[in-house]
Amino acid sequence: MTARTLVRLTFANPASAIYLGLVGAAVAVATGVTLFSPDPGFVWVLPALFAFPLFLFVTLVHGTASGDGRPGTWLFLAELVVCVLAQSLALGTIVEATRGRLHRGTPRTPTSC
Repeated sequence: MTARTLVRLTFANPASAIYLGLVGAAVAVATGVTLFSPDPGFVWVLPALFAFPLFLFVTLVHGTASGDGRPGTWLFLAELVVCVLAQSLALGTIVEATRGRLHRGTPRTPTSC
């Protein structure tokens, strides 16, 4: 798989683009609430829910490795970005595989008996 294929599956696929747009909107809302609200509360749960299955695993592994279970903000955001991009790649791969465009090998010709 080339870098061009990875970028196409992660960003240029319509399903991946919609997913990344929803995550971007959730991050924008969470950032706005954090900046302009005196008490943002649990607003960063929304972007984490978009990256939930993989983000839960990464957070649990990081929490058990460090022992305290409370990552720094920069690590939280880095893990969030990595998980969202990995899930976007998986979503793009699934969509392209169901369309039959992912495997572009030699065309199969039917054999006659």
